[in-house]
Amino acid sequence: VQLQASGGGLVQAGDSLRLSCAASGRTLRNLSQYGWGWFRQAPGKERDIVASIRRSGGGTYYADSVQGRFTISKDYAKNTVYLQMDSLKPEDTAVYYCAARNNDHLPYNYWGQGTLVTVSS
Repeated sequence: VQLQASGGGLVQAGDSLRLSCAASGRTLRNLSQYGWGWFRQAPGKERDIVASIRRSGGGTYYADSVQGRFTISKDYAKNTVYLQMDSLKPEDTAVYYCAARNNDHLPYNYWGQGTLVTVSS
């Protein structure tokens, strides 16, 4: 296993959660060599990107629905990428996946197994 996502759970609206994506293995041991993304898939819906951080320049992107509430970050010492989620809403309920790619212009080619976030109203 090269990407291990964790941190999901059941919370109430307005609460916060921090998701972690631990990278392991020789291929993914250097976070700076990859672009990173967090995706989510709600029941009956397609998987959509939530946030990303570029390999080149480190610029970030957030979906409109999470802008101002979610923050993506990297911890090189722990080889982990985080998604801090604040002011959670019931519509944030989904399985969250982390992903990595070698090139900012190519599809994500490494995926974690997903972690479930449930937000009750």
